[in-house]
Amino acid sequence: MSFLEKIFGYSAINQLPSHQKQEVNKLLEELVKIGKLDDYLSLQPGGPFNVRCHHTQARKIGERLNEIGGLDLMLAARSYVNDKLKSTLAEHLDYCWQDIGEWQV
Repeated sequence: MSFLEKIFGYSAINQLPSHQKQEVNKLLEELVKIGKLDDYLSLQPGGPFNVRCHHTQARKIGERLNEIGGLDLMLAARSYVNDKLKSTLAEHLDYCWQDIGEWQV
């Protein structure tokens, strides 16, 4: 998180209409919860993980963020996860979100 983001927040989130901002904030909290409880990647499929070992709910969140604000919003969400959790988990999220919108690992 940059100095300005610490003061003003993420511009990709702040510029959203209030109803979308509320939805995004809920999605971000859910994303952090997933990271804390399950991680975004697994060594084997099953349970909350698809056949590619990616957390299915985290992918759905990424798809919804992409629908709302595209790559910029996904990047803001990734930064949020990086700030709240370890950078390793943010890197796992990078791989979990492969093939969603314009997301590149």
